Amino acid sequence: MLKSLNENNAAHIPDSERIIKPQRWSGPRLALLAFAQFIIAIDYNIVYVALPDIGRDVGFTVQSLQWVVSAYAVAFGGFLLLGGRAADRLGPRRMFILALVIYGVSSLAGGFSPDALTLVAARAVQGLGGALLFPATMALINTSFAEGSERNRALAVWGATGSGGLAAGAIIGGVLTNNWGWQAVFFFTVPLALCAALIAAPILLAPDPARTSSRSFDLPGALVVTAAATGLASGPEVGWQTVRAAGSLSIGALLLCAFVLIESRVLDPLAPLRLFANRSLVAAMAVSFFHHMALSSGYYLLTTYFQNVLGYNALAAGLAFVPLGILAMIGGGKTAALLLNNWGTRATMFAGMVIYGIGLAAIAFAMSPGGSYWTVLPGIVIYGFGGGIAFTTLFAAAASGVAPHEQGVASALASTSLQIGAALGLAAILAVANARLGGQAGVASDVVNGLRVAGWFAAAAALLGAALALTLRQRNTVSPRDVAACPEAAS
Repeated sequence: MLKSLNENNAAHIPDSERIIKPQRWSGPRLALLAFAQFIIAIDYNIVYVALPDIGRDVGFTVQSLQWVVSAYAVAFGGFLLLGGRAADRLGPRRMFILALVIYGVSSLAGGFSPDALTLVAARAVQGLGGALLFPATMALINTSFAEGSERNRALAVWGATGSGGLAAGAIIGGVLTNNWGWQAVFFFTVPLALCAALIAAPILLAPDPARTSSRSFDLPGALVVTAAATGLASGPEVGWQTVRAAGSLSIGALLLCAFVLIESRVLDPLAPLRLFANRSLVAAMAVSFFHHMALSSGYYLLTTYFQNVLGYNALAAGLAFVPLGILAMIGGGKTAALLLNNWGTRATMFAGMVIYGIGLAAIAFAMSPGGSYWTVLPGIVIYGFGGGIAFTTLFAAAASGVAPHEQGVASALASTSLQIGAALGLAAILAVANARLGGQAGVASDVVNGLRVAGWFAAAAALLGAALALTLRQRNTVSPRDVAACPEAAS
């Protein structure tokens, strides 16, 4: 009887709503999609240790050097929704290949940049590539693997690879800069992106379905939300206390309201407002905001502590993040898949965010002017493990109950929340830490006091995210493959 009901239900699912389950090359295909996330993650961190050399060689001022990082982050956050809808409208395979080509070409341009303006422009184009690549990758994963344990396993591989990329970016950046100069951190991405786009993707990814609709692309909505997200993400980059920051945040908020109004009126919206009736997606967006607020805060805390208090050079500071990356891979990989399959999304996300917050609190507590790496290592381990679990679970929640033809925009909504949370979190923690320095930035005890208070702030953000995770509706989903193997699982 159960089999008959499943067959009858399947018969009424439109072709555009069906999950396309790959029968061939599923392992290599997943490896390619995870590799794309590895590229995104590496590019997020690889330039940090090269910043001093870039500043000296290219001609940045102390104030403008931040835009080597900020140009990428702002463009990435600003264009995510556009990238998500482009994946849904134009096809995720097409956008996946195009995004990787943009990545490769802009990385090459970055390495050959003769001046600061060219380098910032190249980084902004890299951010655009990431904004197109991320939702296309998520759409390909979520439409290739059925919701439930099958998708959980795929997301675990994807999440673990991304976590490894964050750690690898700092290490690879240090090695490349020390041996071949800052240009090497840009050239490193070129062969990776272009080989994936021009060789692997055409072989491993199935062609996009034929476009059967001439629906519009909602260009006004795309332009307004891109400007809104850019304003919200870029405002904090210039500091909370400036008129420019306040204006950027205010304009971003007003444009976001205008975007909601546009989406409620157009026939074919960029981000259909009905998606916000999906409790899993809305909760995932809220938790995503606080997850990356804590992530950006934690990286700042640790980097400052390693270099300004413990006296590490750039390469040593990068190597110090290895345990964090390894534990994030373990947490976001098999551990997250196991917990998702046994506990469900809500309990797993709650547990991951609580562990995440405990790790940040432990790091803050262990910091001291005469401390060592070993005193903060337990907190780093807990922080990485919990953050990895939560990160993978966020995107399992965001994809839950969303139709395949809207997976791109759903993942883009969740990722936009991540980017805005990261920007606001970094700016907030800088304000908190600097407020405690009392003009004595060179005194180790005052630096540690500022970092410790900022650490409590970051831990509180993670625990607030854990509380929001409890708003998720518990879903005990199983994939069609699981039902075929054990029909009782669907009851």
